[in-house]
Amino acid sequence: MATLLAASIDDATIQDFASQLRGRLLRPGDEGYDAARTLHNAMIDRNPGLIVRATGTADVISAVNFARTHDLTISVRGGGHGVAGHAVCDGGLMVDLSLLNSVRVDPEARIARAGGGCVWGDVDHETQAFGLAVTGGQVSHTGIGGLTLGGGIGNLARKFGLSIDNLLSADIVTADGRLLTVSATSHPDLFWAIRGGGGNFGIVTSFEYRLHPVGPIVAGGMLAWPVEQAPQVLRAWREFMATAPEEVEVGAAFITAPPLPFVPPHLVGKQLIALMPCYAGPLEEGLQTLGALRTFAEPAIDLLGPIPYVALQQMVDDATAFGMLNYWKSGFVSRFDDAAIETLLEHTTRVTSPLSIVLLLPLGGAIQRVPAGATAFGHREAVLDMVIFAVWTDPTENDRHITWTRTFFDAMQPYLQGVYVNGMDADETDRVKAAYDPAVYDRLVAVKNAYDPANLFHHNANIKPTV
Repeated sequence: MATLLAASIDDATIQDFASQLRGRLLRPGDEGYDAARTLHNAMIDRNPGLIVRATGTADVISAVNFARTHDLTISVRGGGHGVAGHAVCDGGLMVDLSLLNSVRVDPEARIARAGGGCVWGDVDHETQAFGLAVTGGQVSHTGIGGLTLGGGIGNLARKFGLSIDNLLSADIVTADGRLLTVSATSHPDLFWAIRGGGGNFGIVTSFEYRLHPVGPIVAGGMLAWPVEQAPQVLRAWREFMATAPEEVEVGAAFITAPPLPFVPPHLVGKQLIALMPCYAGPLEEGLQTLGALRTFAEPAIDLLGPIPYVALQQMVDDATAFGMLNYWKSGFVSRFDDAAIETLLEHTTRVTSPLSIVLLLPLGGAIQRVPAGATAFGHREAVLDMVIFAVWTDPTENDRHITWTRTFFDAMQPYLQGVYVNGMDADETDRVKAAYDPAVYDRLVAVKNAYDPANLFHHNANIKPTV
């Protein structure tokens, strides 16, 4: 495992490395260094010894070779959204992919090729020009790389599957500096592993996705009620989703009402239960189907209607902005009975920050039709994905908000099974195996042994090799 610091490498060697790059090589103190190392989660403040701002695959290959030769820790920054902060390392070499953000759409073949530094807003913008989309994140500034490699849960997943279920191929730079194009027929073992195994096997410089007809206008938006009505709303939502067609995705979230024009003044600062629907099908059909959500109780906020798919994908961007302090706990929900609802409500109503969000995202549908083990993603049989997003701005309050999150998560344990690898925080390295079935984890280790036996790519939710 890489252990040395870039500061131990002589200046002439670093200058020679810089001359091999088309992109910039940044060192502490250089203009742009701090911006490049800044992440979504302000809890993370790390200082790489070197940052490669890659402009293409050649730069990525050079960076991997340099890190391996000089025994440097290497980290990879795509969108910078991962809560654990794995994108930035201390003292080592960080590869910044953010300039690899081009998207090419073939509308007739319904395929998109997207650079490894794209965020989902880049992909949605290009694909929606043709009324097409692929399952992606529900925050437009989330990077496609991290989300896809971990699985890719999003608004379209019940209808079209996870991001990885729509991944046709990927270009990946492996630990030995090779560029491989992986697919079902080319290096299928590695292709299997990157579909849920995270960034353990190399640096993906481009993704090729299968697209589906969606939008540009869809049925969706938001409905919200005072938290006092949450028991009634959650039970009705549970029953609705149990029989809902696969086109329907309705996330449930506990939020504190912000001072925005659509929020009635008497609700500002109050806790709400919000439903955030998306219908991946014909508009009128979706409006009729989702209209049933209004029967759960009279909504205090009703933003359900026709909405551009791109706008739907950006609805919570401001609430999840860069620069705030974040601590997350997450898990897949195996049963959402009345006892689970009561436990959830008990702890949600004790929230310690008005910026915090508790999200429940229904799974099922196309997600569950993919056989277990067909990809590395685990726990496809789960009912919901639950994430407790503790978010705040004052670092003197860290302990209070982290304690609330942990207490809440511990209380929900009887209803949980495993974890979505993209939802693990920095202190959860011992939970990596919980993201996978045992046989799948063993197979991931075998792939790791084959492609990264020295564990060069360890600054992640790490799957350790055994060779």
